[in-house]
Amino acid sequence: MRELRGKVAVVTGAGHGIGRETALALAARGCRLAICDINEETLEAVRDELSAGGATVTGHRVDVSDPEQMASFASEVIDAHGEAHILVNNAGVTVFASFEEHSLEDLEWILGVNLWGVLYGCKFFLPHLKAAGEGHIVNLSSVFGIIAPPLQTSYVATKFAVRGFSESLRAELAEHHIGVTSVHPGAIQTNIVRDARLVTDTHAALRNTTQRLFDRLGTTPEVVAARVVKAIEQNSPRVLITREAHVADALKRLMPATTDGIVARVFKRIGPPQRSR
Repeated sequence: MRELRGKVAVVTGAGHGIGRETALALAARGCRLAICDINEETLEAVRDELSAGGATVTGHRVDVSDPEQMASFASEVIDAHGEAHILVNNAGVTVFASFEEHSLEDLEWILGVNLWGVLYGCKFFLPHLKAAGEGHIVNLSSVFGIIAPPLQTSYVATKFAVRGFSESLRAELAEHHIGVTSVHPGAIQTNIVRDARLVTDTHAALRNTTQRLFDRLGTTPEVVAARVVKAIEQNSPRVLITREAHVADALKRLMPATTDGIVARVFKRIGPPQRSR
């Protein structure tokens, strides 16, 4: 999609971080915006920021894991803007815990936001993208959609699923002039780690250490947003962001068994010693 001016772009999880910066970047290209977030306060702040900058924007409080809310969101966007061309499924959460420590509610929560949120977004907006005659879908995966560290089993499951879903959907939609991109960021300066759910206090040190590393060494959300916009314009199938994402991808392709062991050792060194059960 070479020309973005005047197109309607939908961004989930737009109240902060990558979602906020992506909305700002798309507005700078002349897009009309429909943004959503579960946090109404941050959503309104971003909506007001976009509006003050001259963008046409509507804000919608939405829980992306709720199919009824997502269906209503799609209807509201069409009522307000008349069409939709771009969908950025960005909303995401994580849990710091071993798989055994996850409750069923933990699993339902993270799968609901990270995977079902993507599926619902595509399901309810795809008819409108097809009706527009062209479009683009961006699904946020992760470097953990390439490698699989310990204590991130549920997050990894969702991000590998998003990657595979995006690749299959891209093949299905090519004839309809709708592109699909999966985005794989590494360490980004956002709040996803700080806001991570802790099942027990055992992994608090790992979460805090990881957040400090992200804050000090991570890439800014602005960089991710710029790459997302470029991917839409160039119809890129996959985008790797940050050096660690490129290294992980290369290692995983060239020596998968060795890479798995390296990843496990690195993440065990970051966190505290694991207690025997």
